[in-house]
Amino acid sequence: MTIIDGKKISDEIKSELKIKVEEAKSKGLGVPGLTAILVGEDPASQVYVNSKNKACEKIGMNSVVEILPEKTAETELIEIVRKYNADKNTNGILVQLPLPSHISEQKVIEAILPEKDVDGFHPVNVGKLVIGLETFYPCTPYGIVELLKRYKIETSGKHVVVVGRSNIVGKPIANMLLQKNENANSIVTVVHSAAKDISEFTKHADILIAAIGKPNFITAGMVKEGVTVIDVGINRIDSPESKKGYKIVGDVDFDSVSQKAAYITPVPGGVGRMTIAMLLQNTYNAFIKQNEI
Repeated sequence: MTIIDGKKISDEIKSELKIKVEEAKSKGLGVPGLTAILVGEDPASQVYVNSKNKACEKIGMNSVVEILPEKTAETELIEIVRKYNADKNTNGILVQLPLPSHISEQKVIEAILPEKDVDGFHPVNVGKLVIGLETFYPCTPYGIVELLKRYKIETSGKHVVVVGRSNIVGKPIANMLLQKNENANSIVTVVHSAAKDISEFTKHADILIAAIGKPNFITAGMVKEGVTVIDVGINRIDSPESKKGYKIVGDVDFDSVSQKAAYITPVPGGVGRMTIAMLLQNTYNAFIKQNEI
């Protein structure tokens, strides 16, 4: 069994990007810029946005963090998005989700120019993904594909079972792995809560991607020998023996499933580490395209 090390691969990607950013600077081509907009004081969102900001600084990208009050009006937020749409120093824009309930996430996402939508959520970019055109891929699915690629895990002709159908992970990763190209070309099944017995599907997976938000849901009895397991879940559960009183676990029961898997991602230290790395990759790609480099 091989543990797929998301920290190692994400560090590799960041190091590669740092070299590319320094090269662009040295040639006088400018500096990639990412703007993150946070509405409210959600602690998890604050931590995530701060991590993005630090990651940008480490590789030499420009980073702007716009923090807005919880009561910010939807119209005001959209005007701020439009301001950064017009800002030539901003190559990528992300609005941290979730947003307060009085703001339509879809309206805000659609306000971002598709060419600056480095989260890959704009309907234009989603449509391009589905029909196989070059686009910005949502960062977590993009990270999954990169892990499979860098660990040289064969995907062509393999049965991939995706557990979960979210717009952020389940649907995009299914569509990405369906494409007839390198590091994809898979036979994909998407299974979700409507299934009477999810294990009927997961037992046949060559590659199992779990993204349902249920701690330790996938057990050894639900997978076959030699499976590759990608665990997207990040769940906090009580743990009296921990100093914090809790621990972070995935959607997969790592201890039991790892006994049958050929490859498996840990939680933490797996897919989660890749999300910010791929956001930086998308921002660099946006910089290249917008400047026609």
